Amino acid sequence: MYNETPVNLQLYTATDLTYKKPLNVVLRDGNSATLNGQKVFFDSVSKTPYGVIKLTKTGKNAKLKAIRIAISSAKSVAEQLANDIKIEPSSKMSTVLMMTLENANPDKGEDILNQLINAYNSAGLADKNLSAANTLTFINGRLKIISSELGNAEKQVEDYKSREGITDISAATQIFLQNVQTNDTQLNQVKLQQSVLNDIEKHVTNPGTDQGTIPETLMGLDDPTLLNLIGQLSTLELQRQSTAKIVKAGNPLLQTIDEQIGTLKHNIYDNIQTLKRSLSVSRAQLELTGNSMNGMIKTVPVKERKLVDITRQQAVKDDLYTFLLKNREETALSFASTVSDTRTVDRAISSDDPIKPKKAIVLLVFSLFGIAFPFGVIYILDLWNDKIKSRNDVEKETSIPILAEISQTDSMNDLVLETGRTAIGEQIRALRTNIAFLSPGKKLQVIMLTSSMSGEGKSFLSLNLGASLAITGKKVIILEFDLRKPKLKEKLKIDHKIGLSNYLIGYAELDDIIVPVPEYDSYDIVTSGIIPPNPVELLVDGRMDELFTILRLRYDFIIVDAPPVGVVTDAQVIEKYTDATFYVIRHEFTPKARLKYIDALYREGRFKNFNLIMNGIQQKGKYGYGYGYGYGYGYGYGYGYYEQSVKEAK
Repeated sequence: MYNETPVNLQLYTATDLTYKKPLNVVLRDGNSATLNGQKVFFDSVSKTPYGVIKLTKTGKNAKLKAIRIAISSAKSVAEQLANDIKIEPSSKMSTVLMMTLENANPDKGEDILNQLINAYNSAGLADKNLSAANTLTFINGRLKIISSELGNAEKQVEDYKSREGITDISAATQIFLQNVQTNDTQLNQVKLQQSVLNDIEKHVTNPGTDQGTIPETLMGLDDPTLLNLIGQLSTLELQRQSTAKIVKAGNPLLQTIDEQIGTLKHNIYDNIQTLKRSLSVSRAQLELTGNSMNGMIKTVPVKERKLVDITRQQAVKDDLYTFLLKNREETALSFASTVSDTRTVDRAISSDDPIKPKKAIVLLVFSLFGIAFPFGVIYILDLWNDKIKSRNDVEKETSIPILAEISQTDSMNDLVLETGRTAIGEQIRALRTNIAFLSPGKKLQVIMLTSSMSGEGKSFLSLNLGASLAITGKKVIILEFDLRKPKLKEKLKIDHKIGLSNYLIGYAELDDIIVPVPEYDSYDIVTSGIIPPNPVELLVDGRMDELFTILRLRYDFIIVDAPPVGVVTDAQVIEKYTDATFYVIRHEFTPKARLKYIDALYREGRFKNFNLIMNGIQQKGKYGYGYGYGYGYGYGYGYGYYEQSVKEAK
């Protein structure tokens, strides 16, 4: 709103709130407005919590009815401008300075730079005119004194002639009076020179004297050496004043200037002493001549002698007054003709197009940012993630074959195959098919499923793999060997008190513990039974050999739901009775660190036909893996279960 604001605000007195909170000005009508809710009148001074202010209408943007005004202190604005304005030479050897200011408003930026140049030129002129101003001040002060004395002398001459009736003096007396006046004028000039020398001596001997106070025009002094030294001293003192404004005390540049000033003052002092001795001799001679003439005056008749004395004082004061007027005019002429040493080459101008932000750079930066940001987020999330997220995570850490990938399901049924052609059902059927390829020509009859920890879906897969095999007409039995934390009996809602633990300790026979799985004709289950205090010892010392020997004769497939390997050693004890081991890992659940342990089991050959099953894959996870619906096992997409499986998959 620079130069376009509908109102101007003038601040007379500030308060603690003046610079803290912006002022919301709403123009009510032609006479008043509200300032942060307080009514104020235009063109009148108003006292508000934000200071004593005055609002004035400018006549611009009359349609604008509301404006926000933020008041800043002069100090903060000056500091901001000092940081924003850049000044640098146009080249290394050039005396031309380039001033630049980046501002959102071109007109405001131009005005700031132009005003700064004007202020700089004015300051330069003020420095150059300081000596002339001091001289004028000195002369004006002397003129006041001499003017008063001259007026008194003229009054005395007038009164004396009127009182004594004298109209003129004789020609001889006139000549004598002229000689006396000439001698007195010379004596007064010597005294004036001595006075000026005393002032200069005080300046050069007193370290507390203000810098730059030596008069530029030294009345009556015509010694070129002294005038040259005083001119150099005045220049150095002005240079020190300007330098002291931009550097701190103790700066080497200031110290150098001070040393030069000290040397000049010493030389000026020596020169003054020489001149003072010379002037003392001249003054003594003039005073001697004056005394001689005073004796001769006594020969003049009394009336004429008195008139000569009075006229003599008048003439001396008149000559001195004329001398001071002449010097004042010369100094005033010098003062008026002073020009700045700087010249504005070009006034401040603003560019037609914005210099910031550059459109091409902004587009490039944000294009790169748009590319880099998602990769960065993915990389950081990957660093923070310690769970298995994809098949690639598994393949990086181990060379164990992945037998199947099973999707996450929302089904409330633990036996998902009974619900029809769902995606999860097809994946379990694919697992069943792939078992045949593990050991061509040799039947894998006893299959054990284990995992690293509870919750990875081991029992769920064991139950459904057995159901899938039973559907093909095979006789299948599943053994719940997780004697510490059994789940199958609860999942199938089987109320059977005795199981494997009862059989292994000899409290039950095999036929007593075998229970059919509901709704499956050739699918049986042996539950865990009572939870024993020593499961490992029971597996080692029990009737394990007898159990698997009989079951191999009765059933086509034996599915063993074993405890997690990462927690207990039960699975490693059972392994010698099995033909294959399927290790279950779960998407976004199993820690990546467990893969090294699993790979060690594989490389050491602790389990026969060791394979991985990746369970619980979320088809709409963060990275969009898109698992399911066939997995390349030859099922295709023609089963008509797509819509149903999408609803069931997480």
